[in-house]
Amino acid sequence: QVQLVESGGGLVQAGDSVRLSCVASGRTFSSYNMGWFRQAPGKEREFVAAVTRSGYTTYYADSVKGRFTISRNNAKNTVYLQMTSLKPEDTAVYYCAADAFRRGTLTTGDGYDYWGQGTQVTVSS
Repeated sequence: QVQLVESGGGLVQAGDSVRLSCVASGRTFSSYNMGWFRQAPGKEREFVAAVTRSGYTTYYADSVKGRFTISRNNAKNTVYLQMTSLKPEDTAVYYCAADAFRRGTLTTGDGYDYWGQGTQVTVSS
């Protein structure tokens, strides 16, 4: 079992920037593809961003492309989501996820094996 702990969320204004962090337990973090998802009240969970084990390849949802950046520091067992130009529609609980077994796609939840409990990001207008 891999434990993921997100942090960095809070209440911000439209146009602000926030960096979310996700720290993973264990000693094999560098072998995991990592992703960020979000879920707004009453809506389905949606893919936000993903990064491969090497950190060389990233994926983004169209809604955040150009505004959000995913990165990782394998020495710190941490993946980040840098969010800029935040909009009210970005308001959601943001979840970190780890793909340990490489069973599926990285742009949907099917490809991930472990999930954090989430951190709330609220963007006011």
